[in-house]
Amino acid sequence: MLSKKTKYGLKALSFLASLEDRQPVQIAEIAKHENISQKFLESILLTLRKSGLLGSKKGKGGGYYLIKDPKDILMTDVMRILEGPIALVPCVSLNFYEKCEDCPDEASCAVHKLMLQVRDSALTVYRHNTLADLIK
Repeated sequence: MLSKKTKYGLKALSFLASLEDRQPVQIAEIAKHENISQKFLESILLTLRKSGLLGSKKGKGGGYYLIKDPKDILMTDVMRILEGPIALVPCVSLNFYEKCEDCPDEASCAVHKLMLQVRDSALTVYRHNTLADLIK
């Protein structure tokens, strides 16, 4: 299930992407528009800023803004930043692979085979969608 952190992060990014200009937007405005707790949103936006998707400006006229064009922000990147590994089990993860302790042979493991398909399906969707696609 998608975490609230990821859901709210996607909503905040979509809100910022939908704006005509790329001027900084205060957290309170994003939180109010998207019905998100301001405190929780602060944490999410900080994560997105540290990852290089958002910039921030302090003081009068300050807030958060997209650094990249929405068409250049892949959902694979957003999902990994907010949700972590895309794979549901570590033995099929492309970036965070770990052997399962309870599995003697991945090649014959039914769970492994299924989770490879799930991972690949999710990656196909994420790789073919950008932030711009969410606001069309």
